[in-house]
Amino acid sequence: MSLGFEQAGFDIAAAVEIDPVHAAVHHFNFPNTVMLVRSVVGLSGQTIRDACRIGKRPVDVVFGGPPCQGFSLIGHRMFDDPRNQLVKEFVRIVDELGARTFVFENVKGLTIGKHRAFLESLIGTFDDCGYTVRIPWKVLNALNYGVPQSRQRLFLFGAKKGLSVPNYPTEITSAKEDLFGWQGKRKPPTCADALDDLPDAEEFDELVDSDSVTCRLGKKPSQYARDLRCSTIDSWHFGYVRNWDPKILTSSMRTVHTEISKSRFAATKDGDVEHISRFFRLPRNGQCNTLRAGTDSARGAFTSPRPIHYAHPRCVTVREMARLHGYPDWFRFHVTKWHGARQIGNSVPPPLARAVAGEIMKALGHIPELPVVFLDLGDPTLLSMDMGAAAAYWKVPVPIGKRDRKNGNRKRKQVAIEAIAATFERKAS
Repeated sequence: MSLGFEQAGFDIAAAVEIDPVHAAVHHFNFPNTVMLVRSVVGLSGQTIRDACRIGKRPVDVVFGGPPCQGFSLIGHRMFDDPRNQLVKEFVRIVDELGARTFVFENVKGLTIGKHRAFLESLIGTFDDCGYTVRIPWKVLNALNYGVPQSRQRLFLFGAKKGLSVPNYPTEITSAKEDLFGWQGKRKPPTCADALDDLPDAEEFDELVDSDSVTCRLGKKPSQYARDLRCSTIDSWHFGYVRNWDPKILTSSMRTVHTEISKSRFAATKDGDVEHISRFFRLPRNGQCNTLRAGTDSARGAFTSPRPIHYAHPRCVTVREMARLHGYPDWFRFHVTKWHGARQIGNSVPPPLARAVAGEIMKALGHIPELPVVFLDLGDPTLLSMDMGAAAAYWKVPVPIGKRDRKNGNRKRKQVAIEAIAATFERKAS
C-alpha cells in the first residue's frame, strides 16, 4: 500500500507496524517515512502528528489493512475473533487525525455471511465519525489492474462529509471476454510475462546461502517486466526514484528440494495442484493463484506455500513472488524466504494500490508531481535482522514469543487470553 500510494504521488508521512522485522524492511524501502513500531491500540492521532512533525497540517488520507485473520475465508471466520478488534482502532485513528479521506482494505470474507453485519456496523461507525463511505462497496481483484495474479480484496473508500467521495478505479485488464467483448480492456500479464527474463536461481551457487547475486538478466523482458525493472523514468510513476544497482538480483535465495519432490513437481501440469505438497504449478500463459503469507511464530510458523515454477521443477523464489505481485526489482524484502514470502503474501499488489490511490488523488483535487530528488535505500542490515535484533534496533520488546512445539497450541491460547484480558483491563482503567 505504501508503494502504490507513493507511486500515485503521495508522501507517506508515517507507518505503524508492530512486528519489528517487517518494520525494519519497510524502513529500508521508505527511509523518509517515520516508523512507529508498536500496536495501534492506545496510539493517538496526536502522537502520530508529533512523530512525523506535521503539526496541524491536514492529513489527506489514512490507509491500511487491519489484521483480519478472523474474517479470512481460509480460517474459521469467527465473528468475535479478538484479532478483528484492530478494525475499530483503524476507525479511531482516522477520526483522531481528521483525515480528509481513508482507504480500508480487508479480506473478501468480511463481505460474506454473518460478517456482513460487522461490515455494515463498520460503515455506520464511520458515518457517526463524520465520514461518507462509497456505497456500494466493492471487492477488487488485482487481476483487473495489470497484475498476473488473481487476488480479491475488499476496499472501503470514505471522505469527510462535504468532501468528494473517491470512486473505485476502472478495471484495465480482464482475463475473460464477456458478452460485450473486451470493452477497451486488455488481457492481464501472464506468469511468463512476469518471470521469463529472470535467470534461474538454480544456476548460482551463491544463492544457497545468500539472497542476492550480481548477474545479467536473461531474455528480453516483456512490457510488464520492463516496468518492474524500472528501465524508464515512466516506470517510477510519481514515486521517488531510488538509487539502486539493477545488476544485482535480490530476494532470490534458493530452496533445496529433494529429487523426489522435483520429480513430482516436474510431473505436475501447468495450472494443476501437486497432490502431495498441494503446491500450485504456475501456468506459463495464465495467471498465478492468490499468493499467501503463511503464519507467524505465534501460530506455528508455517512457511508460505509458494507455487511451482512453470519452467523449473522448484518453488518460485521470493523475487519471483514479488514479480507476480507487481513489485519493482529495486524493492527489497527480508533475506529469509519465510519472512520475505510473508511480506509479499500479506501485502496489497502495488499496481492495485496505485490504481486505488489515483482515485483518492482525483477526489482530493490534487495533481501529482514528479519528485525532483532521488532517494538512497536504507542500511542493508535492516533486511537480515531476526526478531531479537530488530526489536533491539527499534528499542521495543519482542512482541512474538518463540514456539514450543510440545505445548505450543496450549501456550499460544493462554498468551492470547492473557493479552485480551490485559487489553480489556487497560480499557476499563
